[in-house]
Amino acid sequence: MRATIVPMNLLTPVSSALAACVAATAYGAVHPRAQLFGETVCRTNSAHKLAITFDDGPNPALTPKLLDLLQKHNARATFFLIGKFAQECPEIVRETARRGHTVANHSLTHPNLFWLSPSAVREQLQRAQEILGTTLGRAPLWFRPPYGMRNPWVVKTAALLGMKTVMWTLIPGDWTPQPPEKLIGNLEPIAAHARQNIASSHAAGDVLCLHDGGHRALNADRTHTFKALEHWLPRWRDAGLEFVTIEEAVSAPAT
Repeated sequence: MRATIVPMNLLTPVSSALAACVAATAYGAVHPRAQLFGETVCRTNSAHKLAITFDDGPNPALTPKLLDLLQKHNARATFFLIGKFAQECPEIVRETARRGHTVANHSLTHPNLFWLSPSAVREQLQRAQEILGTTLGRAPLWFRPPYGMRNPWVVKTAALLGMKTVMWTLIPGDWTPQPPEKLIGNLEPIAAHARQNIASSHAAGDVLCLHDGGHRALNADRTHTFKALEHWLPRWRDAGLEFVTIEEAVSAPAT
């Protein structure tokens, strides 16, 4: 039997189209400011506003101390909580909200949602909503996908459950063990952006993604995150930044 030879000039358009499709899917799934798979919040609406966000809590080893540090600097933040940890630490969840911070949904068990079916994605988000809603008496209005990974139904499912999806402009990698000095250096772009952008009335501000917990287990060591914030919070305020929740980050100023 004689093999059929397909001319290369026919293969090239197909290969190019496939490569373009793969590249677009990867961009939409991974890039924090991609809007391909649904609209997300990834910047604040003013260069003066810095939205500090924390993933993977609550964490008994750090979150209470972090709440004290934020209060010391009159800083409000947004905490994206893992449902199973929130269920184990309801008092920390309630204290976070009581101090004026926003409590948000970070899924039930922190899977990579990109690989899950629509029904499995809904289960992850809805179960976390139920836990947080029962704990606080109201369901969260904001969601962040674990690892920032999205597929065509993640953002849509969050919206159907009454949540807007939040990404970020800077993620300095604090989920890995490191000297505080390294993380302090990784956070320098926040101050640099403030110096560059505050003079412009049209510039947007940063959404910073940090981690007060670890998704594998409670009591993760995030000492380096705490020390880096001890260093930067007063310096960011001196640079003219206001620390806001994600609601405040996108709300229109009063007129």
